[in-house]
Amino acid sequence: MNLSVMRKTVQGALFFLMVYGGYWLGPYTTDKLSKALPALSCAYDPLSADYCALVPLQHQIHHGLERVFAGQMPVWMALLPIAITLGTFLVLFVLFSKAFCGWVCPLGFFQDMLGIIGQKLGLQGKQSLTDSTVDKIRPVKWLMLSLLVFGFPLLAAAGYVDEAWGAPFCAVCPSRIMTTLMTGSTDQLYVDSASASLTGLSIVGVFLFGLVISLGLTVRQPFCRICPMLALQAIFRKVGLLRLVKNATPRCDKCGLCANACPMDIREIHTEMHKHDITYPDCTLCGRCVEFCPDDKVLQLRYAGLPVFSSSSQYFKDRKQSQKQWETISLANLHRKPKAPQEIQ
Repeated sequence: MNLSVMRKTVQGALFFLMVYGGYWLGPYTTDKLSKALPALSCAYDPLSADYCALVPLQHQIHHGLERVFAGQMPVWMALLPIAITLGTFLVLFVLFSKAFCGWVCPLGFFQDMLGIIGQKLGLQGKQSLTDSTVDKIRPVKWLMLSLLVFGFPLLAAAGYVDEAWGAPFCAVCPSRIMTTLMTGSTDQLYVDSASASLTGLSIVGVFLFGLVISLGLTVRQPFCRICPMLALQAIFRKVGLLRLVKNATPRCDKCGLCANACPMDIREIHTEMHKHDITYPDCTLCGRCVEFCPDDKVLQLRYAGLPVFSSSSQYFKDRKQSQKQWETISLANLHRKPKAPQEIQ
């Protein structure tokens, strides 16, 4: 079993835990495991085993600071639950770092499955996006975090915007619609006409969910690129025990297979020749770059400084062969003679 197959297996198991955990593991699980998960597991799914840290952060900023502005609560009492949420998030993040995105997030797994369907239908290209497009998209995740998770809830608490903006990221998050649909509920797939703000936010949410599905068939990990959870993790990435490490060699200049394999199109994995820790803000620690590095120990996933998975020439040969076999399978050409294997992405 190669690393990609192992990751899909882990993702699938955790998807069922995060979406259906309360059903499979009993009512105590629905009390949630941490309530501050560093992945987009949704609180609107009543059977979820846990929900993401962005949910309590928005509500604690909105409702807690609202009482501070009204003179009903001292500042420290409003900041304490925010500190507990961030502290819980930080403890979990130190243990598993940005692997919460690449190995745990239900929405990440959903996009991976869309990508596989897109590949098999011949809809997905070898390289998702150009370098200039990637550069333009990268700041969006920081805007999403600063405005939708912290900014608007704070403005709602101060009374500058209406209550609908108290939890705006949840209102537009595609994980809310995806996870509830997966449980057979259509309750979150609607346009709220209670106010102009709610109408606008719910339209954006439905549109974004549709966009994730359509883009997910042709572009690798479309929502991950603008996800505020990715930005929040990037702030703390230096304290995570799991990291992507590079021991660059002169051959790296002429290669680039690692960047081609990266689902987030992080070209710096290829071009960086001096830094040792290359856990970039957009990295999800999926490990595909390590799998497709043809040189021994040039790229490694390290936990607390110890290598847990290293690139090797033999693994690369086996992985390339399995990738070629995988790419000969096409849903679009089942009725046709199989084409010659394509190069790896």
